[in-house]
Amino acid sequence: MQPLNWTTVCDLDDIAPNTGVCALFEEQQVAIFRIGKTEQLYAIDNVDPFGKASVLSRGLIGDCDGDIVVASPLYKQQFKLKNGQCIEDESVKLKTFAIRAHGGQIQLGLPH
Repeated sequence: MQPLNWTTVCDLDDIAPNTGVCALFEEQQVAIFRIGKTEQLYAIDNVDPFGKASVLSRGLIGDCDGDIVVASPLYKQQFKLKNGQCIEDESVKLKTFAIRAHGGQIQLGLPH
């Protein structure tokens, strides 16, 4: 695995549990989610590929057959947070980002 350059995008406390926020990273909008009792972190493209709007960070979080998903607030397509795969259309997959909590901050990573 290639080493990553980590960039702080917000504080962990900026994201309430079981919600998402939008952050600007490398000139693109990223939807960041803090989920469950373990506060698992996920980062996906914020743009809904069907509605062409930056809204996924405001989507509804749920479970679909054991996968944590976000449903777009526009047309309700569901996307798996772990890999960006659309449930309703297998040909659509969102970009995902490396993410971690470090010293109370949320960081996104890019390869060197």
